[in-house]
Amino acid sequence: MRAIPSVLILVSVLVLSCGRATHAPAAATPSAANGYELQIGKEVFQRYCAGCHGDGGAGDGFNSFNLDPHPRDLGNPIFQKSKSNADLADAIRRGGAGVGLTSLMPPWGHTLDDRHIAAVVLYVRSLRRTS
Repeated sequence: MRAIPSVLILVSVLVLSCGRATHAPAAATPSAANGYELQIGKEVFQRYCAGCHGDGGAGDGFNSFNLDPHPRDLGNPIFQKSKSNADLADAIRRGGAGVGLTSLMPPWGHTLDDRHIAAVVLYVRSLRRTS
């Protein structure tokens, strides 16, 4: 019988502490916080995207010269600023034709899961040039 009040007190403390607001620590820099995901994104990009977009995303992959229009330079600051992460993920998932662009960019939504698409978006963001 004595164990029941102790259990009730413990449960009450746990329930009450769950509702308390806690302050999350400041987020680390994106590269530090997402280093593993960034590496996954790079590997996926190299496998599926670099053939057209090039290793550095400049639109100069080995297939790019056979394509009209040429693949986009993903590191271009103007392009980077004009697209949200959701826009980039949508283009990867649905392909060029799915977002009103060229049908030469295939849709990867049946090949890549959401985690891998998000990792590619993170990697594409890392390609942004400063000038």
